[in-house]
Order: sequence, then C-alpha cells, then structure tokens
Amino acid sequence: MTAYRVVGTALPRYFGEGADKVTGQAKYTADIALPGTLRGKLLHSPYAHARIVRIDTAAARALPGVHAVITGADTGQNFYGRGVRDVPLLARERVRYAGERVAAVAADDEDIAKQALDLIEVEYEELPAVFGVEEALTAEAPLLHPDFNSYRGVRPGPAQPGVRGVFEQEAASNAYGHQVIERGDLEKGFAEADLVIENTYVTQRVHQAYLEPHTVLIHVDGDDVHAWGSSKAPFGMRDSLAAAVGLEPERIVVHPTLVGGDFGGKGAPLDAPVCYLLAKATGCPVLMELDYLEEFMSGNPRHATLTRLKTGVKQDGALTAHSVEYLVNCGAYAGYKPGGMIGGANQAAGIYKVPNCRIETAHVYTNTVPGGYMRGPGEPQGIFAIESHMDEIAHRLGIDPLELRLRNLIEDGDEMPAGERLQDVKARETLQASVDASGYGATKALRVGRGIAMGERPPGGGEGNAAVTFQPDGRIILGTPIYDQGVGTYTVLRQIVAEELQVSPERITLEIWDTTAVASDSGLAGSRGTHLQTTVSTQAAREAIKALLAHAAETLGCPEDVLSFRGEEIRRGDIEESMPWPDLLTRSGKSISGQGHYTSQGRSHVTSFTAQIAEVSVDEETGAVKLLRFTTAHDVGQVINPMSHQGQINGGVMQGIGYALMEELRVEDGRVTSLSFGDYKIPTIRDIPELQTALIESQSGVGPYQIKGIGETPLGPVAAAIANAVEDAVGVRIRDLPITAEKVYAALKTQKQG
Repeated sequence: MTAYRVVGTALPRYFGEGADKVTGQAKYTADIALPGTLRGKLLHSPYAHARIVRIDTAAARALPGVHAVITGADTGQNFYGRGVRDVPLLARERVRYAGERVAAVAADDEDIAKQALDLIEVEYEELPAVFGVEEALTAEAPLLHPDFNSYRGVRPGPAQPGVRGVFEQEAASNAYGHQVIERGDLEKGFAEADLVIENTYVTQRVHQAYLEPHTVLIHVDGDDVHAWGSSKAPFGMRDSLAAAVGLEPERIVVHPTLVGGDFGGKGAPLDAPVCYLLAKATGCPVLMELDYLEEFMSGNPRHATLTRLKTGVKQDGALTAHSVEYLVNCGAYAGYKPGGMIGGANQAAGIYKVPNCRIETAHVYTNTVPGGYMRGPGEPQGIFAIESHMDEIAHRLGIDPLELRLRNLIEDGDEMPAGERLQDVKARETLQASVDASGYGATKALRVGRGIAMGERPPGGGEGNAAVTFQPDGRIILGTPIYDQGVGTYTVLRQIVAEELQVSPERITLEIWDTTAVASDSGLAGSRGTHLQTTVSTQAAREAIKALLAHAAETLGCPEDVLSFRGEEIRRGDIEESMPWPDLLTRSGKSISGQGHYTSQGRSHVTSFTAQIAEVSVDEETGAVKLLRFTTAHDVGQVINPMSHQGQINGGVMQGIGYALMEELRVEDGRVTSLSFGDYKIPTIRDIPELQTALIESQSGVGPYQIKGIGETPLGPVAAAIANAVEDAVGVRIRDLPITAEKVYAALKTQKQG
C-alpha cells in the first residue's frame, strides 16, 4: 500500500462529530429555536384499509392555542415520492395502512396539539385488506393502486440495461416493477443436474432504530421557504418537497443540521410537505417531530421479502442452474424508495459461477406500513436466502460448506449470475482470510456450530461537490454540502485535504453549505460518501494549489514553473527563496479557491467482498442461541481512517446480529404491534460476542485514493452465517428471520419427533 502522511492514520472525530455530541452541544433540528415556532402533530389511521366517510375538525379548530388543522381536502391533488409519486400528503378518500397520516395540527405546544388530535372525529368504512405478498397477488385481493400507471415517476420499462420486464402494473395487479434477467438455458441446466434443490426463505420488517426520530422545521418567509430536517440528502429533500407542494426547488433553502443517525431511513421527505402546509397556513415556523410510536407505526422500515430458490447441482458441487423468485412486500406505498424499488434479487443469485440463471423480481403492494431504504437495501434479504441455500446444498451433497463455496466462487474473467464482470476479484482471498482468522476447522464442543456466509457490494456513485479556499488570515476552508449523519465523514474529508496540502488536519476548517451553494448533490447514501467526497475534495485541493501558484506568479512577477507549493509556503526555485502563502494573500487582499465536482453513474465494476464466520452454541432445552464469536473479513482498498473504518464494521455486524436474532417490526392484521423499544428489541453491548476482523488490502479501488465502500458490506451476510451455524450446532434449519429461541425449539421438537 502507498505510504501517506495523514491518510491511513486513525484520527478521532472533528467538527461536531465527537465531543460536541457527547457533551450535548451538538445542534439537531429539534434544537433550532426560531421565534414563534409552533408544534405540529399528526393523526394516524387505526385501520389498515378503509374509506374515509367524514372528517369533522370543528372542535379541534376551536381549541385555544390551535392555529391550524388540515386534512387531505386541504392538500390538493398532490402526491409525493422519491421516485414513484404515489403517497398522498394526507390520506384522501381512503387509507391504505394502519398508521397512515389522516390529519395534522399546528398548535402553541405539543400538549395542545395532542388534545386537538383527540377532538378530530373521523368516520371510516372498513374495507377488505391484504397483508402478505402471495395473498396480494391472488385474483381475490383488493386492488390497492388501480391508477398506478398514471402516477408520476412510473417508467415504461426496467431501469437497468439487459433486464426484461415492465415497471408499470400489468393488467389489474398489486405488483409492479416486474423484472427478469436470464443467462444461458435454465431448463437445460436443470436437466444436466444430478440434484435439484428448492427452498423458500422469508425475511421480516425491521426499523432503522436511529436515536433521533424524523424531525423537520419549516419557515415560510414571503416567497422563500427555509427548511431544517433530519435528512442525509438535503437536495433530495428540497426537490421532493418542491414537487409535493408545487414550488420551484430554487425557492426552498435546506439549511445544515446534524442528523442523529440514519442507516438508510433518513432520505425520504416523510412529513416535510405537511409541515410546509401548516407553516403556510399559520404564517409561523412549524416543528414536527415524530415520537417513536409514530416511527414504528408509520416510518419507512426495511422490507419484508419472500425468496424462492431452485438450484441444479452436480455431485461434485458444480452449479448447473439457478432460479430466483424474489417478492418484495412494498407496503402501502412505493414513494419512500428512490426509483420505487429495492435491490436484492441479484444478491439472491450469489457470487458463484453458474452458467444458466434466471432472476425474477416483483414489488407488491399490501395494506402494511410502507417500506423504505435501510443499510444495503434488499441485500441482507437476498444474501440470507442464497447463503443459507448454499449450506443446504452442501449438506445434501455431503460436502463441507467451505469447500462448496471454494469450488464455485467467481474469479477474474467469470461472469456474475446476472451477467456482470467484475475487476480484481478477491472473493477467494477474502474467504480464506475469514477461515484463517476464525479457526474454522478447530474442534468444537457439543452443540456448538460454525457457519459461513459471503457477500459483495461496490462503492456507490452519484454527484459530489467541494471547494478548498486559502484565506489571507491563514485559514484553509473546506466547503461541502454534506450533512453529518454520524459516520465520521468530516474527519475523512479533513484528512484528504490535509494530505493534499501537506498540512495537519487541524489546519482545515469546515464550512457546511446550504442548498443554495451548488446546483445539486447526492448527499450520503449507498456507500458513496467516501468515494465521491474524497474525489471532489482532492480535486478542490489540487485546483486551489494551481490557482494559488498562478496568483503567486502574477503577484511576484515570475514564471509559474519556478514556483511550488509546500504546505505552509510557496517556494521559488530560481532564487531558492520561500514565502508563507498567507503573506502573499495579505499583500493582494485576495482569497484563492479551487472547486471540485464529480459525477459517477452506474454500478462500479470494482467491488468489495465480505466473508463472515459465526460461532454459536444452542441450548436444546430452550432453543436459545448464544453467539460466541464472530469473524468478518473484508476486501478493502485504501483505508482513509482505520478508526472510523473499524467502527463501520462493528456497527454493521451489530445491526446484522439484531436482524438475525431478535429484531422484528411485528404486524398483526395490518397493525404494527411492536410500538416501543420495550417490544422492539435491538442488540446491546451484552449481546455482542468477541469480534474478529481481517482486512485484505489492495491497490484496487475507486477515486484518487483507491477506496472501497465499507458502510453496508458488514451487515449483509451476518444472518445467514448465524443460521448456518445454528444448523451446524444442532441440525435444524431456520428459513425465516429472526432466528428466535421459539423457532429453534419448535424445530428441535419436530426433529425429535422424526
């Protein structure tokens, strides 16, 4: 690896990312105090599917301290969405899930607003509802969006090249986004197989469980709209809000604020359009902050999925054919997802050589809480299916699961199941690193098992911006439109600029821009942050140096080619003299800036592999699973900050453990029943075993520093590794998440009964 001065050094967090947060000085949206701010609250539907017969708001409007009450009748015919615009600002005519927003109130304080909600009378006529994807696809199921094809954002065909299918609904259906990828001759591949194995895997809804609930503050000032919100994608928030309420995006300014956790869930506008309508109606700033009951009931959780796999295999373990049917329970609306869909179907085909493959996916509307994005959207679901399935194939063939993977892993020159070719494939090396670090082959105690799982994810693309400015007072300012959501991005950016300018990171001052600074920016999502932001920060630093040297040549009256930049000074080679660059700028009274802008579209052919090994013990008397040890190996490029990098790995693994063993947003008859952290369990430090990390470093990556993403890859394979370890320990297979003691006990009981 290349040796750097600052890059690759473990540094603590700067600029509000560390000390300000733990001391309570950091400012989040709810901490911003504008004079005269009102509190906004929402009324939610108790029914999963119902017609709204009547809404009476008279008593609520008459309550002292209430400034505005609005319903769907006050929102016009507008819809919003990050891709497909199918979400009404407030329900009109009917509600499609229990928890849907029906009315909103702005009042002097939260208590008065809640009293006003209690005074709103809504008469409903309950309608037949549908909750599961298979049920929703039957001819008898109620059609939830008969006008789907008329929604803005609906495309006529699949988004990706080489994919067959339609995005629109075919005839009258609750399904949309039907896509098919085919390679080779599937039936021929199955005919050539010695064994054909079929299984179905089910994953549950889970909430992102960020500390800060969704919060938005909006002030309408004449023709201008000022917004603060817990959004990692401020330009997306601006554009979605503008489209929802019929404004020009340029009229909306989204101001910087810290985001109290995200994990994929802070990209949708959620209540920003309603907050705008309340602010406009009252003439006052309005703050809306969900409580966690509302978050669980009406947020945008990770999707539940049903995945059917069918695989043909030779006796020696060679795969001949693989079929994927991937059904996504979209919930009541598609608008919380960019493009209206999630991935995961390709991941359910794995990272294995298979000459004949068919991957089919569909998103299905149901009368349940709408799904959104969560860390690696769709990928943990697909990886759980294929990596569990690979172990089941290995056991049927009598081959060790490690050996089966080694025989089938893709290598340089191979096509992925969906037809893609990757560069510098390090799947085998990553798997071997996990084996070496975990002691995979060591002797195990009774009812102790080890399980392997793998995955891959490339760094994301998008649009990024930055500027570096030299000031006459000696300050170096890095300008960025990125809002901090807790991953240490600001520290990484300071490291990059410090490396380029040959100064210490403490010399770099950050300036966080609002949405008027540049035309657009992708924000933080999809493991794109380090890729895009190291690229644009490097560009900006280098352009600033070029501009500074050009200015110096003009000021000093010498050729530019005799000048060089060295950290704190400019050197003149022809007369062997140097000058502090602040002195030069003080003389001219100018600041010198360099700009960085970068756009990367499409999936990168450079990816990062993950291999994980879980070690568990199982209590046969209770079915309780105890995670003893967890090893995770990652194919990485240049690591910018090892401290933050390891933090991302630890956090991703911890979320994966919750997904595997305990987390579930339970829905009964369409209603979310886990409405508090007392019912919705997430792992604590007591649930975390010994963690072992192995890194496979290389010069293969993206951007000027050859980086690879790490934000999402640690999460994907965790659940499958644990499920595989449970089967290795006691011989029972759990195909539906989470892997609870009750499920394991029931499976053991069935096993004992023959």
